[in-house]
Amino acid sequence: MSGPEGAGVGVSADPGLRRLDIPKGSPLDGAGEAGGARTAREARAHLHLAVGPARICAEPVPRPRPEGPVSRAELERLRGIYRRVPGHSGMREHLRRTHLLALCGEHGTGRAWTGLALLAELADLTGGEVSRLGPGILHGTTGGEKIERDHGYLLELPAERPAVLPAVLPAEDAATPPDRLLDRLRAQVAEREAFCVVLVAGGPAADRLLCERRHAMAYEPPAAADVLDRHLTELLGDGPAELLELARTTAVRPEVAEALGLDEPRPAEAARLARHLAAHAEGGLSDERLLEHCRSFAPRQAREWFAESGRPDTLPAALPALRAAALRIALAVFNGSAYSLTAEAAELLTWELAVTLDPHHAPGRPLFAARPGAALATARATCGDGAEDLGDTSVPIRAVWFRGRRLALAVLYEAWDGHHNLRGPMARWLRALCDDPRPQVWVRAAIATGVLCARDYLYGYVELLLPLVRTDSPVRRMAAATALAEASRAADVRPAVEGLLRAWARGDDERERETAALAHGYGLAAGSVPGSLEELGRIACADGGRTTSYSALRLLAGAEPQTVLARLTHWLRDTRRARRDLAVLTVLRAVTTRTSHLWGLGEVPELEPYAAWPLATALLAAHPGCAPRLAELLRAALTWARSAAAAEDALVGWIRRAAGDERQLTVLCGFLPRLAQDGDEPLDAEAATRIREVLEAL
Repeated sequence: MSGPEGAGVGVSADPGLRRLDIPKGSPLDGAGEAGGARTAREARAHLHLAVGPARICAEPVPRPRPEGPVSRAELERLRGIYRRVPGHSGMREHLRRTHLLALCGEHGTGRAWTGLALLAELADLTGGEVSRLGPGILHGTTGGEKIERDHGYLLELPAERPAVLPAVLPAEDAATPPDRLLDRLRAQVAEREAFCVVLVAGGPAADRLLCERRHAMAYEPPAAADVLDRHLTELLGDGPAELLELARTTAVRPEVAEALGLDEPRPAEAARLARHLAAHAEGGLSDERLLEHCRSFAPRQAREWFAESGRPDTLPAALPALRAAALRIALAVFNGSAYSLTAEAAELLTWELAVTLDPHHAPGRPLFAARPGAALATARATCGDGAEDLGDTSVPIRAVWFRGRRLALAVLYEAWDGHHNLRGPMARWLRALCDDPRPQVWVRAAIATGVLCARDYLYGYVELLLPLVRTDSPVRRMAAATALAEASRAADVRPAVEGLLRAWARGDDERERETAALAHGYGLAAGSVPGSLEELGRIACADGGRTTSYSALRLLAGAEPQTVLARLTHWLRDTRRARRDLAVLTVLRAVTTRTSHLWGLGEVPELEPYAAWPLATALLAAHPGCAPRLAELLRAALTWARSAAAAEDALVGWIRRAAGDERQLTVLCGFLPRLAQDGDEPLDAEAATRIREVLEAL
């Protein structure tokens, strides 16, 4: 009978006997298998796009709004476009009653428009005007002189140092809590019967204000579809009706939504999209150019995020921004994964970033969040119910993901390409994750590593790949192999990867040779499945078939099983013992290894209904045409003296496992007669008798 999954290939210590035992499990010694299939599939879905992120298209940079009165023309335009947000009436009542309202939300969500709309409504009642103020109003006594009776004022706090709201104050006020600052401002405004709306970006200051519940309210943006339609109407409403209708129709085209890659564009993004759609409807933009503009939205968001994170230059001031940046990068790698894994990975990266910025001080971790979940909003992420595959079963998880499928790759590229000093801490972080035995961690880290190596192979080879290969950790070497296979998807990188693996396969370093064999198990590094099989055949002479048979088995579970079976049957007739052994070991693995353990880097949907079955049974069910060659391989294993005992045990275990599942048993009963048929190599009588006894017992 077959033993428990997870053991290694066994060969007699006596080189003269060379008896082959049933190869079980993988070179990972059982670690990192269960759950890897689903993890790899989800990682590919988030980091592979049919058309990758576009360069950020050059567009006019919005000018900062100057201090001073807001013109009547701007207020009239606001009245025509503005859509009331959830809680608008409550905001207006709070502002009317207390004279000051702090709106806490992210940049680009329409906070300023809402603030102006609220102030305009109250100004209409009081006969006052609406003005914008600079942060100097918070300096104290001099600021109050700018406030006029019955007027409305909009103030946006600077985002340069979001962790420390008093950054706009003199040194003596640096320790003043944010709520006390707003108390001072409210007193100045209320004294003159005026009104003030303060815009506060998400972060520690906003969290504290919202927890105080005196001045602040959380801002929720209006529906993007409503904002988009209002802007399209403004831009095209005076022209032919068919232009507006064309723009509306284009906005909901699947290719436009896919290129945009955002679940819910923010109001500022909706306004920008409306301009592109209007230009397209009027003939100023081609279809392709429109899609290029849409594909630049996610990279633009990533660039804005990292620009904000880079402003503070001392660790205490920078730590909240570093923590936000680390969360976004962790989300790029773990998008759709368990929140606990993502949060822990983000904290590990925060530590790497912090000690890089200030090597003399190690940061701690905040134990309690002012507002749990608030950090996700700053990363345009959300939580929800999910499930994590554990191989035999799945467990419920609290999953987290970006609100937009293009954000993950955009964040990864912006961090890697645009900020060189981020590479060191990111590389150390990814290497550490690649040593985690859980496939839910190392698989995602390995695939992200491969994506980054494809962006800069010279850097990735030295800083990411070699440190993973030259360790005693089998999980790290498997991660390195996965990363190399992933990087070889890029046509301009594949020759370098193929040459590297060829050198490793022919070298004397056992760790490099094993990594090469594992990498070829994905069928990508050599450019084709036959190319990878050829390399595995060469390496088999040096590894006794242990690793190479596992990689050949992984290829057998891929998209070209007939190609693999043809090569295995060809190896049966090879004069070189290593290749004959490789064919036999691979087929013995096929009857003892669960299909779900053999995930690759490509989609094989036809095997998904049989993930819990041994691969041989799954192949017979999904690809009946595989039966003749599979029978020939098993028949050879049963009749060769060195493999007969192992093959008999494998066959008995295979049949007994199928006995508990009627579907598997039906497939197997249709296949077994092929083994007993007369042929050039008939079954040994003892083996045939044993198979017959097992069948009768069933």
